[in-house]
This record gives sequence, C-alpha cells and structure tokens, in this order.
Amino acid sequence: MLAALPTATRSRGRLQFQHLLRRNYTTAPRPYKIHVGASFAGKPPELRPKIKRKFSADVPENEKITAWRDKTLQIKKAFPSDDIGEDFFYIQEMRNQSGVSFGVADGVGGWVDVGVDPSVFSQALMYHAHRYSRNAWAGEPEIDPMQNYEEREQVEGWELTPEECLELAYGGVQRERSVEAGSSTACIININAASGVLRSANLGDSGFSIIRSSSMLHVQAPQTHFFNCPKQLSKLPAGTSQYDRAFVDSPQEADTYEVKLRDGDLVVAYTDGFSDNVFNHELLQAWALVRRQSATESDQVQLLADKLVQYARVCMVNRHRVSPFEVNAKRSGMFFKGGKIDE
Repeated sequence: MLAALPTATRSRGRLQFQHLLRRNYTTAPRPYKIHVGASFAGKPPELRPKIKRKFSADVPENEKITAWRDKTLQIKKAFPSDDIGEDFFYIQEMRNQSGVSFGVADGVGGWVDVGVDPSVFSQALMYHAHRYSRNAWAGEPEIDPMQNYEEREQVEGWELTPEECLELAYGGVQRERSVEAGSSTACIININAASGVLRSANLGDSGFSIIRSSSMLHVQAPQTHFFNCPKQLSKLPAGTSQYDRAFVDSPQEADTYEVKLRDGDLVVAYTDGFSDNVFNHELLQAWALVRRQSATESDQVQLLADKLVQYARVCMVNRHRVSPFEVNAKRSGMFFKGGKIDE
C-alpha cells in the first residue's frame, strides 16, 4: 500500500545553473513536494501455502536484490508486520530530485504448485524498476540553455516514462539468473515535481486511485483474461514445454494514464489484496478521517497507508461482509462469500 500526497510549494527565485564535471543540467524550481507513505502485510502464516521444491537445482539469490529488499522492508510504519508475502513495491526519487517513481507488484501465487516462490519474481521486477528510475528524469532532462550543443550532449540520464520503466524492468528479470520462473502484475507511477504531472503504466489487477478533495478523480481499471486471472508478466522455466499455456503478457499491453495533479491530491497504489476487500467509498471515508488529524502531511499519508492495510486485513477474514471480490464474482456468475485472503 503506497500513498502519495503532492503539495504545491512556493518557488524561490529563478533557475540556478550548476556546472559540475559531466553533470551539465539546471536545477529548475520544484513547485511540488511529494510526501510518500507505505505499509504492507503478508497473508496470515497459517493460511499461506507451502512451497514444495520441484526443480532439481537450487538457484542462488542475487545479493544486490536481497540487500535492497531487506532495506526496503525496513521502512518506518505503524502496522506491525515485517512480512510482505508475494507482493513487493519500490519508492525511488528520480535524478536531480525531478520527481518520484513508485510501484507495486503482485506475484502470481499459482507458481507455488510447481515449486516456485512467487515473491522472487515480484521482488526482482521492483528492484529493476527502482534501478532504472533512480538514474532517469521524471520529465525532459533540465539542460542549461547557455551551453553549446556539445556540452548539452554530456547531460547524464534520460526521461523515463512508466511504460518504458516497466519494459526495462521486465527485461532485467528475464536476464536475472536468480529468477528461474514466475509471474507478476505491475503498476508503476511517476510524479514530476516540476510540473505536477502524474504518468502511470498498469498491467494486471494491481492499480491506483487518485482522490481530489473528497471524491475519486481516477480509479485504474484492472486488466484480466477472465475473472480472477489478471494479465501478467511472466518468465517460464528454461528447457521446458509444459508451460506453453501459461499467460505471458507484454509490458506494451499495459494501460497508460496521464493527469496534471493539483495541490493536495492523493494517490493510493495497491495490489488486489486491497482492492478485492475495500470499496472506493471506504477509501474516501478513511482519507476524510485521516485529514482531520492534527499531523504533518508526511505523517498523514503514512497514517493512511497503515490504516488502509489494517482495515483490509480485517475485511479479508470477514465472511459476513460483502466484499468487492464477492460482487465481481457474482457478476461473472460465480459464488464467493465475504473477504478474500491475500497480501
């Protein structure tokens, strides 16, 4: 669960030019300050399926991914959980503080049946998304107009859109030896600190919502092949043919979205463990309650993330409460009662 709150700040003065060795860019005003909070919780241990190893050789972990994963999970939050299950996320400030990139991924649990840990794929996907976004600009690289053409060519970094980030990250997973197989949904969002423009790329049934004032400005629609089967990025085991029917979707199939945010807009990114258990109007109610708290904006978004995860956990084990998953199942001619257990 990620919550981002862009707030407008007053610009102080004109452009300032910084001339450093091979770093020829300007420091443009940043009218928007982006506050980000994150919270998470895995499935209850007693409800988590056990992985039975079926592949002959153990695949060694990528130490860089493992170290980054452990550091990411140390984020300060109030909800008492250090386990994220099959989901993962990233939050990354982009080059020269040009914006913030963040995303969520939900590893497809069906891989447990063939001895594959679904969390490995989603963690690697978010690691590579973080790796590419940290060296890229949220918008066009800020070039000193006083420089000549040859000097401008030395500007480091490039503009990276969410769909490009998703494609690069997926390529990184395909080359990653520590990931033998797996699948994941993905939602990547960039917010430009200079323009306030939000851009996103979403594949599958993870997603995000934007709240403006007290109403929903945007709710990202899920992508599915059929009910409870989302579009997904996949990596199939090498040298096997038994997975020919597995769903292997392309990053280019991701739905994209762009909007200019306003001061005080709220962006909430989530996996389906949240959207399958919490209705949109309940998200609005939660934000309305948090906004009444006498806290800083940074504390408010973190408090909201914690409260939403806590509420989703309560809803998922309630068999007497109608859930969004139950409603969608009924629309597809299926019977399901109550909340859906998930991360």
